[in-house]
Amino acid sequence: MTMLAAIIACILLAALAVFQAALAAGAPAGHFAWGGQHRVLPRHLRIGSAVAILIYALFAAILLQRAGLVTLLPAPVVDIGIWVQLAYLALGIPMNAISRSRPERFTMTPIVIVLFLLALTVAMGW
Repeated sequence: MTMLAAIIACILLAALAVFQAALAAGAPAGHFAWGGQHRVLPRHLRIGSAVAILIYALFAAILLQRAGLVTLLPAPVVDIGIWVQLAYLALGIPMNAISRSRPERFTMTPIVIVLFLLALTVAMGW
């Protein structure tokens, strides 16, 4: 189950990375992210979207290694990183849930909940 959870989480992270890349490129979908205040993100939020892609890549590497599918990072980075990732995702749940943007609340909140549960499955080795 751990391997399957890691793979599904990575698929979701890849989809989010594509979404963030589109936002960084100027796609008019900003109402789904960053509080939903801008349809097309301003420069500083586009940079934030680019950074998010890097964070998602690191999260994917941590998940895949914790599940025993790859060896990319030092073990202590993965051992600590999985719990940092869980904290990040746990914080993301209420942050998305209280967004002023209805599309962000109803799209991103469930995605983050699923990612949290998948990452918890990987972290616990279930």
